[in-house]
Amino acid sequence: MTAIEAPISRHSRNSLIIGIVFLVGFGLYCIYDGFCNDTFIQKHTEDGKPNSTLLFNQKSPPYLFLIAAVLGIRLFLIRKRRLVADETGLTINDKLRIPYDSIQQIDKTHFEKKGFFDVTYTQEGRERHRRLDGRTYDNIRPILDHLVQQIS
Repeated sequence: MTAIEAPISRHSRNSLIIGIVFLVGFGLYCIYDGFCNDTFIQKHTEDGKPNSTLLFNQKSPPYLFLIAAVLGIRLFLIRKRRLVADETGLTINDKLRIPYDSIQQIDKTHFEKKGFFDVTYTQEGRERHRRLDGRTYDNIRPILDHLVQQIS
């Protein structure tokens, strides 16, 4: 049997990419209005002092670019996250390994409506719970079907 793999979801990647593009675009727009658009500058200058709108456009771009960079770093860090179900167990993000014999229960009550299921397993003598969500990983249905088959 080959391993079933569920990579990080397109939803997660695309949300971060959209956020980065928006923040960079809005930052560039603020730079243009705050420093280059003379009509905007004159409209938002009162008694030789910039009002709050002009100050926002002049001071916010570095923060917007910083937040976009943080989102870019987050995108870089999660790019290789995945679930892998192979012959011996479930591996989450190449860090957590859950053998099939330690899985006690799979609660798939909310899977059809909300797209997630909960796995209850024993590790180091303690009962633990892990929620696996379809918004976090693509191809999660075959993983669920394989888990149910393995513990039945």
